[in-house]
Amino acid sequence: MMLDRCRSVLIIGAGEAGREVASQIDCGGTVNAVAAGFLDDDPSLTGGTVDGIPVLGTTADLERIAAAGRIDEIIIAVPSAPGRFVRDMIKRCRRTGLPYKIVPGVMEIIRGAVHIDQIREVRVEDLLGRETVEFDPSSAAQVLAGRRILVTGAGGTIGGELCRQLARIGPAALIMLGRGENRIFDIEEEIRNAAPGLEIVPVIDSLREPGRIMRILEELRPEVIYHTAAHKHVHYMERDPEEAVLNNVAATVNLVEAARRCGTSRFVFISTDKAADPTGVMGATKRLVERYLRAIGDGSSCRFITVRFGNVIGSTGSVVPLFIRQINRGGPVTVSDPAATRFFMTVKEAALLVIEASVKGDGGETFILDMGEALNILDMARDIIMLTGHEPGAEIPIEITGLRDGEKLHEVLVGPDEELEPQRDGAKIMRAVPKDTVPPGFERSVAECIDAARAGDRDAVLRLLAELVPGFGAGPGGANR
Repeated sequence: MMLDRCRSVLIIGAGEAGREVASQIDCGGTVNAVAAGFLDDDPSLTGGTVDGIPVLGTTADLERIAAAGRIDEIIIAVPSAPGRFVRDMIKRCRRTGLPYKIVPGVMEIIRGAVHIDQIREVRVEDLLGRETVEFDPSSAAQVLAGRRILVTGAGGTIGGELCRQLARIGPAALIMLGRGENRIFDIEEEIRNAAPGLEIVPVIDSLREPGRIMRILEELRPEVIYHTAAHKHVHYMERDPEEAVLNNVAATVNLVEAARRCGTSRFVFISTDKAADPTGVMGATKRLVERYLRAIGDGSSCRFITVRFGNVIGSTGSVVPLFIRQINRGGPVTVSDPAATRFFMTVKEAALLVIEASVKGDGGETFILDMGEALNILDMARDIIMLTGHEPGAEIPIEITGLRDGEKLHEVLVGPDEELEPQRDGAKIMRAVPKDTVPPGFERSVAECIDAARAGDRDAVLRLLAELVPGFGAGPGGANR
């Protein structure tokens, strides 16, 4: 019986990663392929050989070489390449009609030599335009192992990933709180299978009732709290600012007060880049809580730490899953504005950033991940259409819808009343340092805003948000309404 002929593989990149891939390709072996040649943008290599394998040209020659009919598959092996290079290579690979894969990023390679089984399909995170950030969990384990840890919003994308990462650190107990019982059931089942010896305590609660959350914390005594639960859809909160305050502010205040009374040592609040110079109600509620935590932090035995996120790729309700659902329906893919940009990070980055900040923070800080340059949403839509095997515009139309209520054209990481301070250790976590101080009586004013929300007094809610959040300007009839 005749064996299938070996696949002929063209490797883009003749550097260390490409050479490692080529060394593991063995005709007739487990891979059953042969390295046909390299493409590399160093023109001095063209026409020569690297490890005995010919360099057939530069990346500009990809379509011409593929058209000659001697290539079966393409591997992109430039793990340090910026997103624009990856996007261009994907477009060129698609034009050839050949299957293509990518070598993992630099951080994956650092943990060990490139192996042929690491080579995978291109993912959305490969288009970020930067290397995804990794954090060493060992330092976090020194602080968090053996502690009782509570995660709110545990059934959500970020809360669930936090639970996965924290379970690996070995806490004394993992308390998973959420108001959606089905999601809590799913993450509890997953964690129990992954960490069978870990004490897991599921709690179904919305944090709306202060007496109940006090009783929960008095019983369970969490030493560390990660508060991820929140409303996050900007245009919904713009339509219902009272609900935004009740869920994002009042519920957080209830949890904070219970944590202070029950001896919690660290409280980590998950904020958003929309809290920096906010124009929408959702961002304003998050910034209000950031300032509230600063106001109560002085003299408190609990360390209150804030972490700001950009958009999390793959999180529930975020733009990437929306684009994929729209593509699966045949389009159109909706984009708010051709010039709109956003910062992006992966779910794993978000969870690890939170854990890293929780052990680095002394209290009162606002931590931000260095997410590189903001990405153009229209370009991302085109890239995702392309990754799903379609032609943007021709096969899947793109529709410009206009910015929704409360949305900004460009998000920022810090507001005009803050300065960005890189960390001295060269880590990818930075701090937003406020230039101002929180005025006296701030807690009392926050309580007034919550009372106005409970009473359904929208004008008072907007007026108080404008007074309490610098630059928001959301008074009745203001520019944001």
